[in-house]
Amino acid sequence: QVQLVESGGGLVQPGGSLRLSCVPSGRIFSIYPKGWYRQAPGKQRELVAAITNGGSTDYADSVKGRFTISRDNAKNTVYLQMNSLKPEDTAVYYCNGDSRPWTMRGDYWGQGTQVTVSS
Repeated sequence: QVQLVESGGGLVQPGGSLRLSCVPSGRIFSIYPKGWYRQAPGKQRELVAAITNGGSTDYADSVKGRFTISRDNAKNTVYLQMNSLKPEDTAVYYCNGDSRPWTMRGDYWGQGTQVTVSS
């Protein structure tokens, strides 16, 4: 069974940086990672950033100018570079994927990686 596997979360001080990665396990080209969502305690899951295989991107207003999403199509991997992190960025970050390469979101989810921004 193909799964989306996230890595790169952790604890960082305000103003710091983290880089998240998402890659499918198993048959790596049966699911295409598309982007990142996050869910903070007591809040709904929300879009952080998404990218198509062609490179079109979408960002939440709250992360524009601080986060950058990118992908390596040869490795079928999506990255999220997070700079100037704030305490309000603290959440579980989930990778989202789809079986179709041209979409920006789909029905597949990773298990999540915790990002905590705190001094």
